[in-house]
Amino acid sequence: MTIHVELSPEAAARLLAEAEAQGIPLEKVAERLLQEALASRAVPKGSLTPGEFRGMLQALSAGSENLPNLPTESFTRESFYEDRA
Repeated sequence: MTIHVELSPEAAARLLAEAEAQGIPLEKVAERLLQEALASRAVPKGSLTPGEFRGMLQALSAGSENLPNLPTESFTRESFYEDRA
């Protein structure tokens, strides 16, 4: 697919500088940047496999072994809203 995009002079200069720095054609740099931008905006599938879910939980808990163990009693509504009487 071919598309035409109007760039500001500043964006065009940055794109050209990137292509020259990498020694690749301008079109390839633009294509790569567009693919990276689209990949970072991946649409969620709506469901996870058990392995994906475990991986997500492990990523969320990374570093948590260094957190202090707090008693359950410390998690009261009042403790979260101490300054709101």
